[in-house]
Amino acid sequence: MANGGKDRGSRESRERARLYQARVDFHRGQSRRRTRDNLIAGIAGGVLVVGILAVQTAYFVAGPGAPEPTPTQTSTPSVTPAPTVPTPTPTTSATPTPTP
Repeated sequence: MANGGKDRGSRESRERARLYQARVDFHRGQSRRRTRDNLIAGIAGGVLVVGILAVQTAYFVAGPGAPEPTPTQTSTPSVTPAPTVPTPTPTTSATPTPTP
C-alpha cells in the first residue's frame, strides 16, 4: 500500500505539470497571435490611409473636384499716343510780394 500512495502523488504531479505546460503554451500562442494580428492590422491600416490619400489627390487634381479654369481676357497691345505734358510758362509778377 505504501507504493500506491507514492504512485498516486507522482501521477498527480505529472498531471499538474502537464496542465501547467498546456496553459503556458496556450498563453504563448495567444501572445504570438495578438502580435501577428496587430502587425496585420497596422499594415492594412497604413495601406488604407495611403489609398485614401491617393484617391483624394486624384479626385481633386484630375477628377470632378478639380477647379475649372476661368478664361481671362487678354487685351491686344495697341499703340497709345504719348501723353502731352504742358510746358510751364514763366510768369513775372508786376508787384512784388511784401515780406513781413
